[in-house]
Amino acid sequence: MSSAHPSPATRHAAWFVFAAGVCAALHVGKLPPAIGALREALGISLVEAGFLLSLVQAAGMAAGIAFGLLADAIGLRRSMQVGLALLAAASALGAAAESVAALLTLRALEGIGFLMVVLPAPGLIRRLVPPQRLAVMLGVWGTYMPLGAAIGLLAGPVWIAALGWRSWWLLLGGLSALSALSLRTLVDAPAAARGGAGLPERLARTLRDAGPWLVAGCFALYSSQWLAVIGFLPTIYTGAGIAPALTGVLTALAAAVNMLGNLGAGRLLQRGVAPPRLLAIGFVVMALAAGAAFAGSAGAGLPPVGRFIAVLVFSGVGGMVPATLFALAMRLAPGEDTVSTTVGWMQQLSALGQFAGPPIVAAIAARAGGWHWTWLATGAASLLALGLAALVARRLR
Repeated sequence: MSSAHPSPATRHAAWFVFAAGVCAALHVGKLPPAIGALREALGISLVEAGFLLSLVQAAGMAAGIAFGLLADAIGLRRSMQVGLALLAAASALGAAAESVAALLTLRALEGIGFLMVVLPAPGLIRRLVPPQRLAVMLGVWGTYMPLGAAIGLLAGPVWIAALGWRSWWLLLGGLSALSALSLRTLVDAPAAARGGAGLPERLARTLRDAGPWLVAGCFALYSSQWLAVIGFLPTIYTGAGIAPALTGVLTALAAAVNMLGNLGAGRLLQRGVAPPRLLAIGFVVMALAAGAAFAGSAGAGLPPVGRFIAVLVFSGVGGMVPATLFALAMRLAPGEDTVSTTVGWMQQLSALGQFAGPPIVAAIAARAGGWHWTWLATGAASLLALGLAALVARRLR
């Protein structure tokens, strides 16, 4: 289906796709505020809590490209509906769980549902909006994860304190079911591109082409350093003596400001700014801001307020990277029938980056006796990403 002349109703339908992505991201972000309550109610250890945090990413790390391939095969809207149904069912069952094993199993199922929602979304948005609005809407789409994380970090503690973690699980399960219904009733299913290629051929075309590898590699290098910095902020601030309530607000703000970069990148892409230039700006600023935030031991470097501003710049300007990569995935996929497969490969390497980045930064901090060498890890990742951005520029030429 061509997206050259979508109806006004179709254009509004793209917002329901975005809302579905935010709903899926809430399931990723619903756990951190509940860890304390889960440990008290079910006796979960810190190690088990760590697995609960990471299992939702395990499916992406192990088989992101496979789920992208599945979405291209069964239909983009149908894939999102199935994923939301899985999230709703797993969350509802999780609310009744009485064992750690049950929660772990359902968390893995949520990871599958999450992938089936977010991987086909960019391709579906592409079919729902006119070409001149695509870059802006992809910039909006790039905010689904930080928005979901920020809502979870801010609303979760309040809800859990008042009504308990089980009702928090039920609430998000209900939102997922409602989102699935809205996709079915309010979003037309544009006809899929008909390429006659089977699944193995589509997979081979995607992995043989350099384009998907370049955008996926950039995403991995971005996500590894972003999660390492944002993920350890509560630990860093608690160690600095900041109150837990303020720590949550500061971390949520650092995650939420990432949305500004995504939205800004969408606008700049619409105005014709070259994607490799936006990638270069994003990665250079991330490297410099991380240096300003972490370089220098206690008593040296910037004061605490200056360091937090540097973290905001790191996350905010770095937000230009994911929006730009989603737009590049549309252009560098081997064909329209492999867009979700390409996004799946991006998700798979992004999950790998999220898996590897925090332990590397933690190991450096443990060896150095503090966080003042964190900028070395983030700077190295940015430098490698700049090399990939240069290759993207050559490919676009």
